[in-house]
Amino acid sequence: MIPLIAPIVGALGHDPIRFGVLFSLNMQVSFPAPPFWPAAFHLKSVAPPEISLGEIFRSLLPFIGIQILTQALVTAFPAIALCYR
Repeated sequence: MIPLIAPIVGALGHDPIRFGVLFSLNMQVSFPAPPFWPAAFHLKSVAPPEISLGEIFRSLLPFIGIQILTQALVTAFPAIALCYR
């Protein structure tokens, strides 16, 4: 999708680096989050049998919160993503 969307983002006047950072953060949030929880099922496949899927779901929630907070900060303060300038 990036090769298709990046030229549009640039044509709209947005910074492609900031877009790439926000896109990457969004993908990070989607991996351990509902509705499919792919990270939870990967963790369950390697976890000891006594660890339930519910425990894994609850354990992922703080990480999801941190990722959402990071995405909100980068959205609110673009200089975080553009620190190279």
